[in-house]
Amino acid sequence: MASPAEVAERRRERIGFLLYAASVASIFSLAISNVILGLNLLALPWTHRRPVPWGRTPALWVFLGLYVLLYGSAILASYELGVSARGATEVFTLSSLFIAPLLLRRERQVRWVVDALVVVATLLACQGLSQYLFGYGDIDRRIRGPFSTYMTFSGFLLICDLLLVGSMVYTRRWPGFWRNFWRWGALLVINAALLGSYTRNAWVGLIVALTVLALIRAPRLLLASVPAAVIFIVVAPVPLVHRVTSIFNPRDISNYDRICMFKAGLTMVGERPLFGIGPDVVRHRYALYRPPSAPRYNVPHLHNSMLQLAAERGLPALASYLGLTLASMGLAWRRFRLEGGTSGPRADLWIGALLAILAFNVAGLFENNWGDAEVQRTALFALAIPFCLVAAEPDEERPRTGDI
Repeated sequence: MASPAEVAERRRERIGFLLYAASVASIFSLAISNVILGLNLLALPWTHRRPVPWGRTPALWVFLGLYVLLYGSAILASYELGVSARGATEVFTLSSLFIAPLLLRRERQVRWVVDALVVVATLLACQGLSQYLFGYGDIDRRIRGPFSTYMTFSGFLLICDLLLVGSMVYTRRWPGFWRNFWRWGALLVINAALLGSYTRNAWVGLIVALTVLALIRAPRLLLASVPAAVIFIVVAPVPLVHRVTSIFNPRDISNYDRICMFKAGLTMVGERPLFGIGPDVVRHRYALYRPPSAPRYNVPHLHNSMLQLAAERGLPALASYLGLTLASMGLAWRRFRLEGGTSGPRADLWIGALLAILAFNVAGLFENNWGDAEVQRTALFALAIPFCLVAAEPDEERPRTGDI
């Protein structure tokens, strides 16, 4: 029988977990999510009492620490210190990655958050699809759910979609179709909303991730890609087909605009490769670097997460971000192989996280999704999943009756 002290410890840990889960699941309202994350940070000394698993996830702390350090250095070296200093709130968002391995100390808790995100994504996808009834749905007025832009909507759905795909492909609960029937409905709704958003970067990220999944799980499925593409072109609505084919059209004005932004970004990096021109300064100084033929004089960002990081904060900051990303993906892949591959008990979580991070970064080559707070917060949870599972391993051996 547990002692009163043990019962109190479990209660505190449960509160910490619930606060973290709520901060992730409420990301459809950034203000609410920020308030809950703030409460989580304030309560951390009380909700987290067990030893910190620093030694089990060294790559997380090293690359995250480097990223924050270089972020601060880029602010101090900024062309416009005042502008960059006001954008330092990203450190607050990054704290959700820092606390994840401290509060998600069991596999079951990670699964709870994944399922909660999938449920939220399904509901938001339904809301987005319902916007067809209110005049949304074409290229000039795209569905966006509760978010301010369709880019945020599609970026959030993309991550949740691949966490769901991982759980469906590798779950050990098959056969159990009816117990998992809701997952099929969620898969249908989320992907319908992704298509309806007309967001090409999310489509590219999804296709690349599914191709990697096919290579891992069933390479022969790739033989069906060409017939599937032909069927899509035949049966899909013309506007959707036109949007897909425009990805490969260099004369598309949006594509050319991105090429101009890419050239401007390279000029920024070449001018200040170590610390960049300063966080949040790109939107203020783009006109100074744009090619003369660029369609726009001003842009909010460079529509490329990697280039945006390098231009704003320098190549070392980009390297620290890539190190963090590759460390998470590499850990997920190694543990997936170590635990028996497809037959492993946590294969769905390892592969789901790997695919979600991969798709997020591929999509980020065409959109600054790392700079989108709602999408970034969701991606940080996907990044944290492998580290949380490794950090939780010593605790899995100790039974905790009644815990979430």
